[in-house]
Amino acid sequence: MSTTMDSGEEIGALDTIRRGVHFSPELKEGIWGTLALAVVASVGQVIVPIAVQQTLDRGLARSGGPDLSFTVWMGVVAAAALLLTSWASYAMTARLFSTSERGLATLRIKAFRHVHDLPLLTQNTERRGALVSRVTSDVDQVSQFLVFGGLLFVVSVGQVLIATIVMLFYSWQLALVVWVCFAPLFLSLRFFQRKLSEAYGTVRRQVGIMLSAISEPVVGAAVVRSYAVEARTQARIDEAIATHQSASTRAQGLTAFSFSLGGVSAGLANAGVLIVGIWLGFAGNISAGEVLAFAFLVTLFVGPVQMGTQILTDAQNAIAGWRRVIGILETPADLVDPGPDGQVLPRGPIDVRFDDVEFAYPGGPPVLRDVTLEIDAGRRVAIVGETGSGKSTFAKLLTRLMDPSRGAVLLDGVDVREIGEASLRRSVVLVPQEGFLFDDTLRANVRYGKLDATDAEILGSADELGLTDWVAGLPRGLDTLVGQRGESLSAGERQLVALLRAHLADPDLLVLDEATSAVDPQLEMRIGRALERLMSGRTSVTIAHRLSTAEAADEVVVVDQGRIVQRGHHSALAAEAGSVYSGLHASWVSQQGKP
Repeated sequence: MSTTMDSGEEIGALDTIRRGVHFSPELKEGIWGTLALAVVASVGQVIVPIAVQQTLDRGLARSGGPDLSFTVWMGVVAAAALLLTSWASYAMTARLFSTSERGLATLRIKAFRHVHDLPLLTQNTERRGALVSRVTSDVDQVSQFLVFGGLLFVVSVGQVLIATIVMLFYSWQLALVVWVCFAPLFLSLRFFQRKLSEAYGTVRRQVGIMLSAISEPVVGAAVVRSYAVEARTQARIDEAIATHQSASTRAQGLTAFSFSLGGVSAGLANAGVLIVGIWLGFAGNISAGEVLAFAFLVTLFVGPVQMGTQILTDAQNAIAGWRRVIGILETPADLVDPGPDGQVLPRGPIDVRFDDVEFAYPGGPPVLRDVTLEIDAGRRVAIVGETGSGKSTFAKLLTRLMDPSRGAVLLDGVDVREIGEASLRRSVVLVPQEGFLFDDTLRANVRYGKLDATDAEILGSADELGLTDWVAGLPRGLDTLVGQRGESLSAGERQLVALLRAHLADPDLLVLDEATSAVDPQLEMRIGRALERLMSGRTSVTIAHRLSTAEAADEVVVVDQGRIVQRGHHSALAAEAGSVYSGLHASWVSQQGKP
């Protein structure tokens, strides 16, 4: 796991928000107008207590008798204030909802796209469920906070400040009582903020672990059942759920404690205002209307404080999720596309050169070392070697799924790092051992080779590869659903789809990591004929696992312990007694039962 992705857990709350807004600039759109509406909503809240005090002291309890017109006028003012406050709150929430969803849609899109740009090592070491949770549930937590808590927190703070100012105007003694009662809560907020941040950071991480534990057995259901490890799998899922439950319970416990502390403070404030207010009233220092208004103001003070405590909790959960999303976005992509400045490869068979290439996985020894190799355009080359010798790494470097630690890989004399991504993917195609199939039709899966391909082009490719009768024999032809990961097709048929997809892409350099799946002889012959036609007229490099592939190649390159140790035609290499290739050849012959 990269340090950048982990470091996202260390940034502070304000810095997290600042970086989050940087990635979602829509969140700043119209912010001043929204804040103005928040101010109106906050100020409108205190008009009612003032109107109540004025009605009681100057309208109903006037020395010369009740002033009904003034009382009615105060009622109208209070009603107008309520209407204005309601409208401002609605308009503020609507604007906030709109900008938040636009901003978070941008954040989600950027996160999804960047996941595909992450280094393969990062993708392979990060749990799939954790990656998915970062761009789904973590963003959802941010969404809930921004829509329901973001400016509401600002409104709550503003309402507390305005209520305090009005309370001080009526009675500084009662205002002091309220603030003394809430002092323990305010003084402990920093402590709770830190603890809640840690607790909800753990919760967000456990969500990813739990999703991984649940999703992997679903994808590997056949393996789970075949080896009768349902109990062990369920135990792993149960453990992940229990760990998540424990983390959530701890976080919710802290939330409940902080919220209950707010309730205790509110109770003390109400009791204190009542006791001190009566005492001040008897002393002639405060009117009945002011005491009643103060009671309303305490409510306006207490409500936002308790809401702010809950919002603070939601904020910690959201910020923990926001950190994880930012951690992905700030993880550098190891394969930088030169974009418009990148070179474009000309069409036609490509020549390949490895120039003193070395590659090592982070923290590990070199997998390939001192690799210097030239492959002429139009040649068919088979790369062979024992398992772990570096063959697959060779293919990944050639197709720029990874870059070398040292040296350069050149296509037509151009470093692959200087070739535009669009041109590279247009000219070079990798057919992996198991071509991934999506849960869609055969047509849709084949079109990954050429997204705008017509049915006529697809059927034309099938005809050129000798697969027309196979496509026609499928239940619904091109409309046949292949199932998740192609489970509705056999292993050999999935290979045929991968070859058909590659042919439709029409590459100039074809790189095949030859599948070793056992298929019936008839289908193996069909795959062999399709491969022969697919490689015709192109430069091809095959990571060979079968003797027949090495025999048919123009040249064989033997890799052993990360180095090229032999190179030449199959027959010449097989004749070198005691060589690496002769040992591989003897093993192949033995497996096939040949004399």
